[in-house]
Formats: sequence, C-alpha cells, structure tokens
Amino acid sequence: MTRFSQRYNYHCDVPLASTLPRESFSCSSQLSRSHGPGFASLNRRDGAGGWSPLVSDKYQWLQVDLGERMEVTAVATQGGYGSSDWVTSYVLMFSDSGRNWKQYRREESISGFPGNTNADSVMHYQLQPPLEARFLRFLPLAWSPKGRIGMRIEVYGCTYRSEMVNFDGKSSLLYTFNRKSVSPAKDVISLKFKTRKTDGILLHREGQNSKHVTLQLVRGKLILLLNSGCANLPSPDAHATLTLGSLLDDEHWHSVLIELGNTHVHFTLDRHSQHFQAEGKCDYLDLDYKGNVSFSCSHPQIVPVTFLSSRSYLALPGTIGEDKVSVTFQFRTWNRAGLLLTTQFQHGPVALVLVLNDGKLRLSLSQPGHPARDITAGAGLSDGQWHSVSLSLKGNHLNVMVDGEAASVAHSLHGQIDSGETYYLGGCPDSSSGPGCGGPLAGFQGCLRLISIGDQAVDPIMVQQGSLGTFRDLQIDTCGLTDRCLPSYCEHGGECSQSWDTFSCDCMHTGYTGATCHSSLFEQSCDAHRHRGNSSGFYYIDSDGSGPLGPALVYCNMTEDTTWTLVQHNGSQLAKVKSLNRESPQPVFFKYTVSLDQLQAIMDGADDCRQELVLRCKKSRLSAGPDGTPVSWWVGRTNETHTYWGGSLPGAQKCACGLQGNCLDSQYHCNCDAARNEWTSDTVVLSHKEHLPVTQVAMRDTGRPHSEAAYTLGPLLCSGDNSFWNSASFSTDTSYLHFPTFRGELSADVSFFFKTTAPSGVFVENLGITDFIRLELRTPAEVTFSFDVGNGRCEVTVRSPTPFNDNQWHHVRAERNVKEATLQVDQLPSKTQAAPADGHARLQLNSQLFVGGTATRQRGFLGCIRSLRLNGLALDLEERATMTPGVDPGCPGHCSSYGHLCHNGGRCRERPRGIACDCAFSAYDGPFCESEISAYFGIGSSVIYDFQEHSNYTTSKNSSSFATLLHGGLTLAGEMATLSFRTTGTPSLLLYVSSFYEEYLSVILTPNGSLQIRYKLDRHQEPDVFNFGFKNFADGWLHQVTIHREAAVVSVEVNQNARRQVVLSSGTEFNAVKSLMLGTILGADPDTLRASLRGFTGCLSAVRFGPAAPLKAALRPSGPVAVTVRGHVAAASQCAESKGTRAPAREANRPISSGTDGGEALVSADRRDPAVIGGVIAVVVFVLLCLTTVAARIYQQRWLYKKNESTVPPAGDSAETALKSEVNMQSSVSESQREYFF
Repeated sequence: MTRFSQRYNYHCDVPLASTLPRESFSCSSQLSRSHGPGFASLNRRDGAGGWSPLVSDKYQWLQVDLGERMEVTAVATQGGYGSSDWVTSYVLMFSDSGRNWKQYRREESISGFPGNTNADSVMHYQLQPPLEARFLRFLPLAWSPKGRIGMRIEVYGCTYRSEMVNFDGKSSLLYTFNRKSVSPAKDVISLKFKTRKTDGILLHREGQNSKHVTLQLVRGKLILLLNSGCANLPSPDAHATLTLGSLLDDEHWHSVLIELGNTHVHFTLDRHSQHFQAEGKCDYLDLDYKGNVSFSCSHPQIVPVTFLSSRSYLALPGTIGEDKVSVTFQFRTWNRAGLLLTTQFQHGPVALVLVLNDGKLRLSLSQPGHPARDITAGAGLSDGQWHSVSLSLKGNHLNVMVDGEAASVAHSLHGQIDSGETYYLGGCPDSSSGPGCGGPLAGFQGCLRLISIGDQAVDPIMVQQGSLGTFRDLQIDTCGLTDRCLPSYCEHGGECSQSWDTFSCDCMHTGYTGATCHSSLFEQSCDAHRHRGNSSGFYYIDSDGSGPLGPALVYCNMTEDTTWTLVQHNGSQLAKVKSLNRESPQPVFFKYTVSLDQLQAIMDGADDCRQELVLRCKKSRLSAGPDGTPVSWWVGRTNETHTYWGGSLPGAQKCACGLQGNCLDSQYHCNCDAARNEWTSDTVVLSHKEHLPVTQVAMRDTGRPHSEAAYTLGPLLCSGDNSFWNSASFSTDTSYLHFPTFRGELSADVSFFFKTTAPSGVFVENLGITDFIRLELRTPAEVTFSFDVGNGRCEVTVRSPTPFNDNQWHHVRAERNVKEATLQVDQLPSKTQAAPADGHARLQLNSQLFVGGTATRQRGFLGCIRSLRLNGLALDLEERATMTPGVDPGCPGHCSSYGHLCHNGGRCRERPRGIACDCAFSAYDGPFCESEISAYFGIGSSVIYDFQEHSNYTTSKNSSSFATLLHGGLTLAGEMATLSFRTTGTPSLLLYVSSFYEEYLSVILTPNGSLQIRYKLDRHQEPDVFNFGFKNFADGWLHQVTIHREAAVVSVEVNQNARRQVVLSSGTEFNAVKSLMLGTILGADPDTLRASLRGFTGCLSAVRFGPAAPLKAALRPSGPVAVTVRGHVAAASQCAESKGTRAPAREANRPISSGTDGGEALVSADRRDPAVIGGVIAVVVFVLLCLTTVAARIYQQRWLYKKNESTVPPAGDSAETALKSEVNMQSSVSESQREYFF
C-alpha cells in the first residue's frame, strides 16, 4: 500500500487529547472508577486527578484514540494531581488500527522517554521526527518510589490527510507525464508504504532506450535500481544499486524520497539516506493504472508477541483428548540459539523439545530409557526474517516443516501419544524442571505470531487480558525486533552482526580495530614508524588515522638524517616516444599504488615532496615550437597541464640547467631544446607539492626524421611529518589553545603525546549544554578520560606504577563510540568501559575545543603537548601557539624519550623536530646505528688501523677521545673489544692489537676451530692464553665475541650467552697501543704469527676496540682515514645472511682495495671494476687453496693421531697437553706460558 500525503496545518502543535471525549481513552486496568483513563487529560483535576492502574507493573498502559490519523509532533506528561503518583520514564507506541503497535525511538538506540519528578510539573517532549498515527499508547517503565503509577497526558499535532492506494500483488498503477508541460530541473518521487510482505516492486519507471528506475522490496530491504537513464550513469549498460532499510515488512508506514538530478541521485528512507553522484539527464514517464487497485487501506489483524528477555515465556494449555501433537507458528530473531518450544505428554514421560541452535532448528523427542530422536531442519534462521514452523507427532512419525521444507523421522517410543498438557514457548518458568528447562540454552528472544496448538489458533489478546495461559516479560500486539545494524555503526567496511540486544563488528581485513572498527592499526607516517625503531622497508601508513581514507602501502626509507616516503607507480620503466605515420604520440598515464586522495593526504602531511623526471632527447625539444605552442608538458594531480620543468618556478619554462646557466647550448634553457642529432638528457626534480604527483607526461616533438624521445619518471618522494612533531609548550596554568568545536557525535578519538613535571592538568576539554568530553592528568600516575552523552558521567582511568610527570614523552589515545570507551597510555594495559545497552549515543558539543586548559582557566596543563589528532585530523598547535600568550610553539628535549633508539654505542642528538643517532663512535651504521658494517676478507688480505695516525686527526676534534689518551702516551687500564665473524677456515686470526712496547691482544681460531684469546700486557712475561673449549667455531655460522678488560680482570662473552671471567698474570695496563690488524699479520710475536700464517678468510663485522671501528673507517670513510687495506677486502651486506664462505661472491658490493704487495691508505677510493676481477680471481685461488689445505690437513691429522697415541700425557696436565697437540702451530710455545680452558 502506498500513499501521497498532505499536511493542512502549517503550525502543527495543536493540543489533540484535551478535546477528546472520555471514551477515547482506554487502559490496561484502573485502580478505581475515579482513577479511570477518562481523567488522564493534562491539568485535569476531577476524579482522582489522573489515571492509575490496579497494579503498578511494566504491563500497564494508557491508550488514546485520536479519532483519525494525525501528525503528532509532541507529547507531555504529568503525575496524578496532588498525589505521590507519577511516572519517571515511559515508552511511547503508536498504531493505525489499535493493533500491531510500533515503538517510537528518540534516537537510533533510545526508546524510553524521560518522565516526571513530581506530580504537577509538565514534562514536554518534542518528537523529532514527528509520527503519523491514530492510536497512541503510553507504557510506564518506572514510577515514583514513594507512590504508584499516575499519569495525565497531552498530545500535540495537526490533521493529516493522504491519498492511499491498496495493491493485491497483481495490480499496478501507471502514470503518464506530459513532457511538453512538465520540465523540472530535477525529478522528485516521494511516497509512503506499508506491507507485511518481504518482497515486491513498489515503483518502476521506464524511459527511452530501456533506461529505468526500479524501487523494490527484497527480504524486507528497500532497493533502488538505477541505470544510465535517470540513474545518471556514464555507460548505457551501467547499473547502480542503493539499499536502505530492514524489517520493512512490519505493517507500518515508511517514508521514501527519491531526488533525481542531472548529476546526482538522493535516496532517503525514513531517517536514513544514500547519495549517488553521476552524469546525464533523466527522462519523464507516464502514469495509468490497471488491475485490482483500491483507494483505501486494510488492516490485517495479525497479533505478534515479543519475547523481551531470556527469561520470557508464554505458557499455553494443550488440547485434551487428542492422540496427536500439532503446533504451528512463525518466528523472527537475530539470536542464533534459544528455546522455542517444550512440552511433556499427559500420559507417560515423553518430552518434545524444539530449539534454535546455530541458526538451525532441532526437534528432539525423548523418553527415559530410550535413545532420543532428533531432527534438524532449516539453516540461517537467525536472519531477522519471518520463518514458519510446523511440527506434528502422530503414530510413530515425527515431522517438522520449516518454510515449506519438511523433514521427518520414525520413532519407537512406548506409551500413548497425546497432546501435551502445557506448551511452553520461548522459555520456562523459574519453578519448572521439565525437559529443555534449566539447561545451558537460554530462552528465545524475538517475535512469534500465528500460533496454533492442536489446530486451534491462539489469540494473544486473550493472553494479554489474562483469560488464556500465563506469561512473563512479553510485549503483546507488537514485534519489538529492531535492526541494530541499521544504520551500521561499523566503520571502514567492518561487517556488522547482531543479536537481540547488541551488535558486533568484524574488522578482519579492514586495517582497523576496536568495537566499531574505528581505530587504525597503522602509524600515520613513515616518520612515526622510524620513531618506533623500525628500519627501512614496506609499511602501511594511515595518514588520516580514523578518517575515511584507508591505509596505504608505501616504502619507508630511513636514512641517517631524513625519512623518505616512496610511492611507486606503474610506469617506472623507460618509456620510449616515437611518432608513427607522422601522428603525434599519445601521452602516458601513470597510475599510483595508492589513490589520489591518499596521495594528497601523504603530501599534505609532509614537509617536502619531489619527483624526479629524466628526459632523454634526440632531435626532440621540450619547450615551445616555432609557432610558440608547447611541444612537451606534464599533468599533475588536479589535471592541470604544466610546461615548467624541475628546479624552476611554475611558468618559467626552464630546466634546471637553464636556471644554473650550464646547458649544453647556452642559447637554450634545456639541453633537449638544442635538438641535437645525438642523445642528450635533462634530469629535473619537480618539487611543488600543489602540482604533484605527475599523472601524465607528453613529449610530442618526435615527428621529424630520426627524432626520438624517452623518459623515466621516478617514484613520488616525500620527507618529514609536519604533524608528528607539531607541538606547543604551556608555561602557565591559565594559558590554553582553542580550536573549533570537536565533531564526534557517534565516534570520537583523541590521541597525542605529552610530557610534564606537573602533578596534574587538563589536556583537552570540549563542552556542550550537558554533554562534555575531557582528558586530563588527574594525579602524577593517573590519566583519566571522562565524558557525558546524556547517560551520566563516565570515566575511564589508566594508572601507572611509575609517575607520568617524569619529563618524558607519553602517548595517550582515547576513543568513545556507541559500544564502549577505551583509554590507552603508552604500552600499559588499556582500560575499557561498556556503554549502556539502550542509552544515549550522540555526543553533542557546542563550545570551543580547549587544549592545555579549560574554559574556567582552572586546572591548566604545564608542559608540552604534541601530535594532537582528533578523529584522525591533526591540529596545528604551533601555528595557534604563535599568537597565544603563555604558550610557545615547539618543545625541545626528545632524547630523554627516544634516546634508546640509538643502539651499539650510537649517541642521541637533539633536532628541532625529533632526534638523530650519531654513529661516529659505533661499529654500526644506519639511522639507529643498527646496520652492521661487514667485510669479506680474501686470502692474504688485511685491514690495518693505525691509532697514532688516527689520533692526529681526532685530537683536534675531541680532546677527551680515546685517541687523545693514546697520543699522549698514556696507558689503558681497560678496554672493550667486540667482533662478529663467519668462516670455515682454520687456523685463522680474527683480531690483533699491537703496541709500541711489544704488548698485544690477539683473537684466533685454532686448527680445530676452537676460540683462543691471548693477552700480553708485559713484554717481559709470557702471554695469558684463554681457550674456549673444543667447539668448532669455523662452522660457517655467525659468532659474536665481546672482550671487556678492567685492569687484570677479563670478561669474555661468546654468542651472547657463554660468559667467562679470568684474571691476568701478565699485567694490568695496555701501554702505547699502536695499531689494530684484521686478517693477515705482517709482523707479530712468534706465537701469534705461527698461529695465523693463513690470516683470515671469511666475513668480519661489528669490529670495535674502544671507540675505534676499523671496518667502518675503511668502508665508510668520513675524513682522513688512518686505515690501510691489503689484498681483497669487499663490503658485505651482512655476515649473517647465509651460511658458509661461498656467499661473498654475492655479497661483495663494494670492493675496498685490490692492491697486491704494498698497502695503501684509503681516503676516498672507488675501484669497482678491477676489484671485481680481482675478487673473482681471489675466489678461484681460494677454492684451489682450500682443496690443497683440506688434503694437507687430513694427512696432518692422521700424523698427529699416531703421534698422540704413542705419547699419552700424565693426568695432571692432560688437558693442556691435548690442546697443544691439537694446535700444531703452537708446538714451540714456552712451557711457562699461562693457558686457561673453558
């Protein structure tokens, strides 16, 4: 049924109830005749001064019949005159026919109205939106604790008239427009409909060329189907579908508005809308009618019953004397499980139980001593649609039918089959212990209708009046099922699912988290990733946080001083341009890996953006041709054409060489403009953010003979984050920053960093008339998030075991949505508080947003706030602080919070926006001194680091440096040495540090692969030798060694877990350190020289002695380098990347030197080609030598074995003798030398 409506009173606020006769009022019961409903008009004092029911409970109601359909715009209530009786909250219901009531909801989740606080004051409530109905019913929910229910009411509104049309499912109405007389700027279609059917076409409109608009119901939802006619779609075959509403088969009026413009479609159902933007024009159609169309509206008398809670039930008597069981009904619910029906036969302990389980029906027939017989029928029955159920038991057959599909099973139960004495629908009384009752399965929550027992229809009105059966927690003559996913509060594509009393959001694969998928899982920028300690790589970033833009996959390049965001496109290859058949070549369009909106957000948040374009030309120009027209250009983000090139201002039409004056031909401003018959190029950098990124490049001057062009467009590069470090310092407790009102009605999140030494203070506050939102440091160890949306004050507090006022940065993130409020501070456990089930949902604010203080200038914040974001939108604190007394832009002191990001001896350096790690005194490199500096050593190669020469350079820079002590001839009372190695060769020298006084430290691998450390701190004594077991460290895996000496105490750590400590006997001071050697040693004491004739072949990394990093000095020279490289030493990406020593052929990406005999001090050398050749030769030689060495080693080990068999050592020195036998290179070591074994 549809209708066209018309309002006859423009001032729709006339009192309607006070003019009605007493007979228009009715009620559930009355305390006495003087308390009857006829005395319930507002301000009425006769009778008992209002209506009061016989019993004050939630099943009472007061009803008014307005006589005809009226538009109701407001209601008002009072208590009983001069009494202690009033209602504090109530539900308003409405109906066209006095049957099938519907609940009026103030908000999406609010059903109750606020009532009175005394007997005589008037509580007036405006209905937004108004409702149209003839009957209104007031259902008290709560009342005066010192009295009983007492009500006087008034209804305000005006007359409502409408033309109605009734359709029987086969009829139609055709309307014809005269195109010549009607030519509006847009088409507007409005109607109201009500139906009890879930499917059907309401409106179909056809135009020329099969263009049409169709409005139809599908499973209780309203769908608008559009094509390129009135749908304004670009393609004639294109279609669009807009869907609104749910549960529209409720026999209540629903309003539809369709606005069809030249470029848009606006679709509205009740209070919800969808918008579609397109192009084109609409056609105008015809109208006529045919079939069984009546211009009136019938009111089917179907009475539904609502089961409000899991404790609800309806008990109905069975049919006496029948030898069968027969029950039919229809149900609808969102719950996947619940008890629908249970009964026990009058004769014999046979029980019948029907439950909803996982969206399916399961019917069980059971008898003690016999196996139960089960039937499962239906699927997906918890979808909110009406489903019909029919079950019967007669003879030995049990049958159940769901939505017309039957399932049956035979049974062999003994005893008489008869009708149950009592049928319990939806649940059981508390006192019942019958089948299906008292178990883990909860009661049914949803709606039932068309109930029949024993072929006898059940009248729920009789149940309501108390003349049939019993019940608890029911609403009769209404189906209170609501769609909690309409509108869906799940954001960012989260999937909404629901039950009777709540909904949930599935955020899987959305990139967001939280109860409503509001909060982004990803950082806002590459800069934020950097300051979480992340290294370069691909990351998702979400530039607008919880805003509408999704996360974008970018490459974050973390360099030592800058963080770059790289966004790639589909045209990174060289694009060649050449004319065919004298036709101008078509431009190339570039599509980026993220959307243009995401690109704009990335660029808006960056400090600087640029894009490199390399242009290659052969007889092809860039600038204007002979007639002055541009022959080459590029297009930016806004589809504007640009003819300027990198390094110049927009409109200058000069390349960078033209501005710098170094073009190949001084007559032109670009190299390509010289149009030479040879390939020339211009490398340009486009850096105006407003025009980037490049979406199209056109080079059209390729029509002449032998003219060609090519270009390469690099990725979009952006650096910095203008919001992550945007901060303000609050120096007085009365100062604050103010911004426009925060708009976060249904979901709101606030995030920021703060640091302070003050014990308390308000970070953020925004007020409404009664609503508010506030974040504050309540105590030194408590951060509190408080707000009020109309349900009373709500607080969420995070407490820390350590104070927050430690002058370090702390991160706060608070979120409030319709389901819950959460607060997270740093990495502490988050706190959550659930929202009331049916409370107010909208946060309504109207004051300015205060940052760092409050409107009353009390409890102001002292300290710094940075990176403040509200619903993903960054606030510019620095700009507002420049014009606010008591607040300064910026906030120094980041190393106290972020200094831990600098590893391996790197030092934190303050920057205006963030920090930088100084790796000058670290053996590592990279943004956080975490990138190990590794080198592959070929056969006979070495690196020699000269401390004395190094000290000459560093003394002037740092008088307190380690090198200064050496240069002054002072001794070392202690030192720290670290290195990592990977090799398969033995014996090997890993590290050797010498002095001018013949003192040394050496680290070697013995022939059996065990680790040996030698200290000699007195040239007049023998060295101390430490042997680390018999484990073979030459196994091709990476091993780490750390040596720490304090005077005579030496601690050695191997692979970060094996720690040993010994005491030296050779001395306590390292005197006049001379040099550090890696690889082959040219001169050393006889013991070390014999143990390291082969030097070292393999990979070394992270080598450090005190502040000296020899590999870094060789591979990353930053000044005059006191390092000498001999042989083939090549930079390796990482020693740990692969096992074995065959990897360097792949790892060697920067040869250091290919010198042969003489060493050469490297300052800044680059000898790539000879080094590669030398590296290949070295590898070949190395393989041959390895084969020779293995053969010799096998023969040598066999000889040692035979020798050791003939000379068994005494028990006292067996370990020492065995090791000396194993280390054949030490056969002549003095017997007085000290050795230690671990």
